[in-house]
Amino acid sequence: MIVTILIPSPLRRYCAGERELPIAAATVREALLELERSHPTLYASVCDETGAVRRHVNLFVNTTHVRELDGLDTGLADGDALEILPAVSGG
Repeated sequence: MIVTILIPSPLRRYCAGERELPIAAATVREALLELERSHPTLYASVCDETGAVRRHVNLFVNTTHVRELDGLDTGLADGDALEILPAVSGG
């Protein structure tokens, strides 16, 4: 399945400024592993050294947070969007 990873502005520097990356993957976990292979610096901004999603990063499949689905084992369908959304804070 080809899904689109949506890249937020702060992380685009790790993928040559791309807003979207097409990835072949059947689950969120597979998409992240493919991201690790193709864009390791971007992957390192999303996942820690154990492969867990960093606590300040949220992942959405289409408009639903993966926590509300099956986490990293959430299945993906052709044409789905996987959005990376880092937490925003300020004062």
